[in-house]
Amino acid sequence: MAEDRERNRLSGRLSRVARVGVNMGAAAATFGAQRLVGGSEADRNIAVALRQALGKTRGPLMKVAQILATIPDFLPPDYAEELAALQSNAPSMGWPFVKRRMRAELGPDWETRFARFEPEAAHAASLGQVHRANLHDGRPVACKLQYPDMASAVEADVAQLKSLLSLFKTFERSLDPSEAVEEVTDRLREELDYVREAQHMRLYGQLLADQPDIACPEPILELSTGRLLTMTWLDGAPLLSFKSAPQEERDRIATLLFKAWWVPMMATGVIHGDPHLGNYSLTAGAGRLNLLDFGCVRIFPPRFVAGVVQLYLSLEKNDFDGTMAAYEIWGFKGLTRPLAEVLNVWARFIYAPLLDNRVRTVADGVAPGDYGRREAFEVRNLLQKHGPVTIPREFVFMDRAAIGLGAAYLHLGAKLNFYELFQSSIAGFDEAELGLRQDKALAAVGLR
Repeated sequence: MAEDRERNRLSGRLSRVARVGVNMGAAAATFGAQRLVGGSEADRNIAVALRQALGKTRGPLMKVAQILATIPDFLPPDYAEELAALQSNAPSMGWPFVKRRMRAELGPDWETRFARFEPEAAHAASLGQVHRANLHDGRPVACKLQYPDMASAVEADVAQLKSLLSLFKTFERSLDPSEAVEEVTDRLREELDYVREAQHMRLYGQLLADQPDIACPEPILELSTGRLLTMTWLDGAPLLSFKSAPQEERDRIATLLFKAWWVPMMATGVIHGDPHLGNYSLTAGAGRLNLLDFGCVRIFPPRFVAGVVQLYLSLEKNDFDGTMAAYEIWGFKGLTRPLAEVLNVWARFIYAPLLDNRVRTVADGVAPGDYGRREAFEVRNLLQKHGPVTIPREFVFMDRAAIGLGAAYLHLGAKLNFYELFQSSIAGFDEAELGLRQDKALAAVGLR
């Protein structure tokens, strides 16, 4: 039986490679033709062809492309713009799939486990879909079902991704993305493990237990498996529906976002690596912030968190040697002083609102979609002179999360004293104490 499952998985992987290969073939042909032409228009044409090819693949490869597009300076601007246009709005799979999945995960009598189960998906994304249901005790729940053959699709798409990045590497080798690709790959594999996501959910529920205005769903473990995650349903309105709310209300939402992201980081070295606007909702009147998805969570070693704090304090004191040491803690290797100066351009942008003791937006006069793009372009030009530099694994989702959070602040038009928020969060920071808290918190939910 195990051999049959493995054979089916290999068959699914080969089939996926073939399907994706057809789409990638058209993009590769465009690449070859346009490289003969050269110039910025060639890059634009290649980027459009790549986006069109990925848009047909659905599943993991499209999700990875979206992730890469949100990491400034990882891809050339034309590529990032086109890949950012990809949407995770694949149509949901029908009732026959739902019945097969639920029967496989909970047994032939699965429907008796619920008082009601809605056959139409409430939400569909690139890796799975969500159905609303009710338990016999009256509680509303969300059932997250993983699409078929996603494990095979991930492995096939990862191989295609690595070939793709090599094929379309047109940014003068200013960056070495090899470690970053491995980081994205590992997080994507974790995202398919719904047992682990349930552990993440429980972890966040504990870490934010003393934040009454922030809520996390509770996993229903007896109705969950590796490919089915059942959790309590949290009602709320989308974050963007509050863009026209009074300034005071938007500022309060932004403060809750800061706490939801940064409190777990300072408590146990944990961040939510996918701060997509769709992963939050708010109850009526923005009374409570709901966190909705825990597939992409990054757990950092305590020393990395210490490096984050050290970089901030070094920038605050204009201590260049301190910033060099912090980058080495982050995982940057073989840094020269010119390279560290380039990294400081980016660091000063990310940390700017945290270093400025006044009420302000996260980036004055910048549109949400442009957040970080100008600085990324400057860094790229400088790296072409002083690079290359290898992007360390730990940098990827820390940077992506910071950018995603900043874009959310800009969408809200929030005005806060980010300096005061950050200073209070790092007061009394101790690396050893964080390590002890991390061990205890992770062990409590089975992650260690």
